[in-house]
Amino acid sequence: MSILEVKNLRKSFGNTEVLKDINFTLEAGEVLSIIGSSGSGKTTLLRCLNFLETPDSGLILVQGKPLFNSEDTTAKSDAEIRRSRQHFGLVFQSFNLFPQYTALKNVTLASELQAKERPDYKTNKKYILEDIRKNGERLLTQVGLFDKRDNYPHQLSGGQQQRVAIARALSLSPDILCFDEPTSALDPELTGEVLKVIKGLADHNTTMVIVTHEMQFAREVSDKVLFMDSGYVVEYGTPEEVFDHPQHERTQQFLLRYSGNE
Repeated sequence: MSILEVKNLRKSFGNTEVLKDINFTLEAGEVLSIIGSSGSGKTTLLRCLNFLETPDSGLILVQGKPLFNSEDTTAKSDAEIRRSRQHFGLVFQSFNLFPQYTALKNVTLASELQAKERPDYKTNKKYILEDIRKNGERLLTQVGLFDKRDNYPHQLSGGQQQRVAIARALSLSPDILCFDEPTSALDPELTGEVLKVIKGLADHNTTMVIVTHEMQFAREVSDKVLFMDSGYVVEYGTPEEVFDHPQHERTQQFLLRYSGNE
């Protein structure tokens, strides 16, 4: 059973259809890179997976269970939507850290809020929060920032802020970790440190969906590559198939244009 199945997904904004009959699957432990020109629908697809946008039609399954089904017209409660989002951890391109909180607090905040819904929270609050703190410190150690745990975002470089954002996305143990162009706001040196962390996650079989313009990175880290153009999935296959033997003219043009800009 695939960990993620997307079937016939469509999304429009006004009269503009942004996603057009999107279909793909992802197995546990795989990395899927989504590439394509700006405006091709990559970020909208990621936002639909994370329920930041509601698709118009289609089906999203995680571990065989429907998280979104356009044929189910029952209104979802806020609690149901929050539970659905927990299957995915999202890392934005612009960090989106809370400036008033330390690096550690940014990582632990979601877990602390979730813990308050536990029936034993009042009784075991001290021990629950201690476990959350230790997990936050473990995640910051994983991304190489334990020594920055008490720093605020303005005291961190862009690369460090993005690594905190990765730790935060991991804090609720999501089934799938999603990245929306995680290095687009960084200079080359800081890009390298963030990509190193993502490669480390891939080496530990973390299931990931990555929207990226880093073609060499996508080739190296991905199990599958999906090329989007004008809202369509134009090409979908292994890195070797997509990068070395693209079948579609639009893919060939994109890769040629990209290599010409390197």
